[in-house]
Amino acid sequence: MKGAARLFKTYATGAFFDEMFTPHGKPKSHYRKFFDVLQSFSTEELREKHETAQLSFLRQGITFTVYNNNVGTERTMPFDFIPIIIPSEEWEVVEKGMIQRAEALNQFLEDVYQDKRILRDGIVPRRLVEENPYYYDEQVKGIDIPLKNHIFLAGIDLIRDENGKYHVLEDNLRNPSGLSYVYQNRYVMRQVYPEFFASQSVHTLEHQLSHLHQAILDHAPESRKEKAFAVLLTPGMYNSAYYDHVFLAQQMGMDLVEGRDLIVKKNIVYMKSIRGLKRVDIIYRRIDDDYLDPEAFLAESALGVPGLLMAYRKGNVAILNGIGNGVADDKAIYAYVPDIIRYYLGEEPIIDNVKTYLLDNPEEREWVLDHLNELVVKNVGASGGYDMLVGPHASEKLIEEFRKKIIETPHQYIAQPTIKLSRAPAYQGEAFYPCHVDLRVFVVRGVDTHVMPGGLSRVALKEGSLVVNSSQGGGGKDTWVFKKREEEGDD
Repeated sequence: MKGAARLFKTYATGAFFDEMFTPHGKPKSHYRKFFDVLQSFSTEELREKHETAQLSFLRQGITFTVYNNNVGTERTMPFDFIPIIIPSEEWEVVEKGMIQRAEALNQFLEDVYQDKRILRDGIVPRRLVEENPYYYDEQVKGIDIPLKNHIFLAGIDLIRDENGKYHVLEDNLRNPSGLSYVYQNRYVMRQVYPEFFASQSVHTLEHQLSHLHQAILDHAPESRKEKAFAVLLTPGMYNSAYYDHVFLAQQMGMDLVEGRDLIVKKNIVYMKSIRGLKRVDIIYRRIDDDYLDPEAFLAESALGVPGLLMAYRKGNVAILNGIGNGVADDKAIYAYVPDIIRYYLGEEPIIDNVKTYLLDNPEEREWVLDHLNELVVKNVGASGGYDMLVGPHASEKLIEEFRKKIIETPHQYIAQPTIKLSRAPAYQGEAFYPCHVDLRVFVVRGVDTHVMPGGLSRVALKEGSLVVNSSQGGGGKDTWVFKKREEEGDD
């Protein structure tokens, strides 16, 4: 028995939906060819390929920064070579669901910064918008947003439950990161495991960044369409996602700039260069709202560009993603997204939310406080797996800490049932074992909307963990979407 086959002998699917195997332990139809190739490797070949893949990330400098007690540590993203494979008919549903959701959330943003109909009609509670720290009504109202498009790039996180049904876990509409890892996962996979691609018909990623670049250019001011110049604005090399910024700028042929490289004169933005000033028409910014312009937001910001907001207001420059998008990806607003879809589009959600309890509702709060050991509790303003309680895995002490937090600031938290997240095999430590996974899907919106085939599959590499974030020990997998001719029938 070859190495891979032997290493799978103890693999158990359990009570979870497994991406690769049926409940009877057989590979699903869309994984069969991959599994056949995998079984041809010896234990030594698997170990060597795994180590080569990890070293490839290190050699290319593909890192992210984890902050703990204000001290940053550089780490490489752990990579697992078992891909997530999605059949074409399944992907079509995901694609439609993502387009629908991004469109409804964009209409919500346009509305809450203009007419506020959804607030007047009581569909979304007014206080959730007006008291939201990411709501910048004063700065954004009255601006004629290019294409009326606040969401140029969305990163929408999906999970699957024990029945294999997709749910949206989170919307990322400010500065979604991770696109570079999608490409590097594929690059490493092709370099280290070329055998996997010989007989597979997988949607390529080769031309996907051209869609992203075109969507950026689509937002140019009308008078500058023919000669639009776009830059990517980064906070600098100490930002945790700096690799992402460098990769995207290089791949799209855009200048990577910091705030000190830009200047505003007579409400027009210019980039400083050795040849003098060059007019900037579009800024794909990876800087948070508060730091964009010290004249309009935080006065002490050294990252931003004084006068940038006024240039935006005058229509002389486009800023992507839009300012104030955080009001739409807040975890409390998340609970209302199905209603937002119905309100603006008159449609039922194609991919629904996870059930969510809003803890400033007294009845829901009391029920949640009685069931904390069964639920996941999240801070509405946190991300990356921070300030989060996973009840079934938490100590009594941590549960009591969250009980106090909820009682003191109930509006700051939401609760959700602990979903049996789908699992997929991961190879770590010379064995295959099941790990929980999720999928970040990237939606690109310009004149047209495009969903990148696949996305960033994240895996909780700590055995039994439900947290997939890289800052919490998670890793990445390549994500394959098959072309239609590849599939071999249903299970």
